[in-house]
Amino acid sequence: MSDEAPISSPVSPVEKPAAYRVLARKYRPKDFSDLMVGQEPMVRTLTNAFETGRIAQAYMLTGVRGVGKTTTARILARALNYKTGEIDKPTIDLRVPGEHCQAIMDGRHVDVIEMDAASHTGIDDIREIIEQVRYRPVSARYKVYIIDEVHMLSTQAFNGLLKTLEEPPEHVKFIFATTEIRKVPITVLSRCQRFDLRRISASDLVGLFSTILSKEAVPFEPEALAMVARAAEGSARDGLSLLDQAIAHGGGSVEMETVRSMLGLADRARIVDLFEHVIKGDAAAALDEFAAQYEAGANPTVVLTDLADFTHLVTRMKYVPEAANDQSLSEIERQRGAEFAGSVAVTTLSRIWQMLLKGIPEAESSARPAGAAEMVLIRLAHAAHLPSPEEAARRLLELSGGEPGEGRPAPARNGGNTQSQAAQPPVQARSVEAAPMQRPSGNGATMLRAVPDAAAQPISVGRIEERPAPVAAKPEPKVPVNSVSDIAELCAKNRDIKLKTLVRGFLRLVHIEPGRLDVNLPDDAPKTLLNELAVKLKEWTGIHWVVSYSREPGEPTLVEAEQRAQEQRVNDARQDPDVAAILARFPGARITDVRIRAAEEEAETLAPAAAESADGDIVPGDDIE
Repeated sequence: MSDEAPISSPVSPVEKPAAYRVLARKYRPKDFSDLMVGQEPMVRTLTNAFETGRIAQAYMLTGVRGVGKTTTARILARALNYKTGEIDKPTIDLRVPGEHCQAIMDGRHVDVIEMDAASHTGIDDIREIIEQVRYRPVSARYKVYIIDEVHMLSTQAFNGLLKTLEEPPEHVKFIFATTEIRKVPITVLSRCQRFDLRRISASDLVGLFSTILSKEAVPFEPEALAMVARAAEGSARDGLSLLDQAIAHGGGSVEMETVRSMLGLADRARIVDLFEHVIKGDAAAALDEFAAQYEAGANPTVVLTDLADFTHLVTRMKYVPEAANDQSLSEIERQRGAEFAGSVAVTTLSRIWQMLLKGIPEAESSARPAGAAEMVLIRLAHAAHLPSPEEAARRLLELSGGEPGEGRPAPARNGGNTQSQAAQPPVQARSVEAAPMQRPSGNGATMLRAVPDAAAQPISVGRIEERPAPVAAKPEPKVPVNSVSDIAELCAKNRDIKLKTLVRGFLRLVHIEPGRLDVNLPDDAPKTLLNELAVKLKEWTGIHWVVSYSREPGEPTLVEAEQRAQEQRVNDARQDPDVAAILARFPGARITDVRIRAAEEEAETLAPAAAESADGDIVPGDDIE
């Protein structure tokens, strides 16, 4: 046995593959040049602010998920603390990495404190920040506090932050990020510069995806990237996550069919075919097309959503033809969308849109989404045969004999010649309808078709005799009511003393006619007076009454009128020489009441005359033969 130790050959250690970084983290923007995708206004504002030295003490970043709020906050913190051998001031030119840049972008710099307000919502967390702001930064220029989802802070936490936020030390900057800007108190917003990060357009997302896939050497189809961009809904992070999933699903490539199956989408061309069946009212063809898409793996809710998206596209192209230039659209969507925009009425598109908005939640919440989606398609196809609301209103006016200009066709005019209208055959207004967009012929004839029978052939007739619509005679009440006094007497006659008192004291007449009474009421009038009066008038007069409140001042109430008359009589009495002499002769005397005795004396005179007339004597007014 040899004493020599065995010679061991060196074994090289096995190298571990580098951990895979998802695309959303690998291609996260590192400077303002990367943020130019969709956020140009914010970058321009910050550029001008940094160049002029007008740097705010607090910033508020708001936007939907995945548009880059936290990333923008880190880039802003990097720009505030930028320092190299040549540059030692805040700047937005970050092409050359500075001393603090990498640590800030990795979220591990000691002077850039990031806090998630979703898990630190209390006043104690804010009190800790307030106590730390007095200390200067360790190595950077500014101590920067980045608070994400700031709207999650409690009311006490917001109140505790206000004073420090308004007058922070010169070495402290605050950067807030939130997706719910309306939940942030206005007192906090007023102390911050606000930047609204916009949704990234589908065309910008397609450009971003193609650039990243070219760097990753991943083959792709442009149509597949358009599908991913639409599904991302303006969020770069969501889009890159879906792109990662599409690469894995396609085995290293991004193809249209694999993306469609991954997202449960229907073929866009087949969605266009489904839209065509719906607007034609062909329910059977629409159901067959939906069944084929469902069997191919399309989600029923997604099919209805895509149908709503195409409806919106057609409507938009009707008013904005440049919408067809969107890079996220397929060639079929561009061509056929433009065709539908020129042929389908806006009322039809609006009706389809409204019905889909109600039908999509039904399909989502249903235990049988496919059946619910089919029922929505059946309703859509059935509604294609129905008239629009405007057309229905026009026909209703025609059937009810409306005036010309309100739906009823005006009489045709034959130049300046006047023909005997009695020679024209009578046409019933309820049985004919002017054909839409039908011009009069050379002899002034108009083409008409019967409304009840849509298949009836048009018939040519002469000018329609314009007959005035019969005016329904207004019902006359059993008891004439022409004034508030009549109403008060009617109350007294029916022994409703309470209502009589209210009528006399509160009713200010504006307008009265059989069946209608417009009045003004003082502020202290009972709220139920008008309803009670309408019920009683209908009961006492035998016709329906509409009693309404008017803002016009109206006539004085009966009580007010009597008071004014009494005041006038008192004033007239004071002017009488005899009364003035009596008042002067007796100091302290006053006029308490003035009565007119002429009417009483006349009644006393007529009473004996009436009695004599009953005995056969001649009285004035009798006829003598």
